[in-house]
Amino acid sequence: MKLTIVAAFAAATSAGAAFAQEQPTGDAEAGEKVFRQCRSCHMITDAEGNDIQKGGKTGPNLYGVVGRTAGSYEDFRYSDDMVAAGEAGLVWNEADFVTYVQDATKFLRAYLDDSSARGKMTYRVRKEEDAADVWAYLASVGPAPES
Repeated sequence: MKLTIVAAFAAATSAGAAFAQEQPTGDAEAGEKVFRQCRSCHMITDAEGNDIQKGGKTGPNLYGVVGRTAGSYEDFRYSDDMVAAGEAGLVWNEADFVTYVQDATKFLRAYLDDSSARGKMTYRVRKEEDAADVWAYLASVGPAPES
């Protein structure tokens, strides 16, 4: 009996921890304000074509970026290195996104273990907190995650 209770508690605790890790750590409202800087290159347009944030097309549409395989948005031409990162298993999560937007080339070089890897994104989010806020905002306006 005690073993069953302990096992149930351990399962519930680890499931809670996994759920907590999936919740964005940033502030979505603050992220919306920071995203104004991102609009020069990125838009957020849902699957029905409704604009959540009008923006440029230099970068890919960021609707549904949470949990998306890197380099896989169909209507965008990514760098070969971004495609390679996706093929190597990069799926956007908060930690990788925050690191990437602070220095895309540095991130890709580390992820691919390739000193010549380069990303197309030249803009850098200066503060880690701002990057986490943008992630929270993108999560808040994106589709519900698949279970």
